[in-house]
Amino acid sequence: MEIKKAEFVVSNTDYRKCPNTGLPEYAFIGRSNVGKSSLINMLTNHKGLAKTSVRPGKTQLINHFVINNEWYLVDLPGYGYARTSKTSRDKWQKMITDYMLKREALVNVFVLVDSRIPPQPIDIDFINFLGMNGVPLIIIFTKIDKQNQRQVAATVNSMKHILSQTWEELPEMMMTSSVTRYGRDQVLNRIDEINQQQT
Repeated sequence: MEIKKAEFVVSNTDYRKCPNTGLPEYAFIGRSNVGKSSLINMLTNHKGLAKTSVRPGKTQLINHFVINNEWYLVDLPGYGYARTSKTSRDKWQKMITDYMLKREALVNVFVLVDSRIPPQPIDIDFINFLGMNGVPLIIIFTKIDKQNQRQVAATVNSMKHILSQTWEELPEMMMTSSVTRYGRDQVLNRIDEINQQQT
């Protein structure tokens, strides 16, 4: 897939206020500081599309970007960042949960996981939550340029081992690097395949 056009459309706190155009939506979510904004900017060839920040928790809304006038890339708030009030965290959690479970246009969730650290309980819990609710997902391991292939493989295998205890069939998994652009074509081609299945 070639991305010719990527534009910000709208930010919301309520799934019911999101665009009602019928275009398929692909959500990107992960723990705070997982490299989500950098990945989105790499995928879209647009350095400033998603706002990057050294401060975790930058994204606090449901952000819709229309790609090639054909589908929406949805940038969701990171989960698991403790340095915000419990009220804010609860509000974010409800916003994300409602979007995941009630948004009819959502066709796939890309769950971003940092390849440099062992699988975290909060990631496992979120992946299992999607699985139990029948929400299609693909796991994306980010920042694979930060370590060697053996270390990345160890993280991936650890994730597979943990999930295999509760999953009959493991979710699809991909590797990416926003620095080297590794995995870009794989992610975009997968979106293209899913789009074609929607028609």
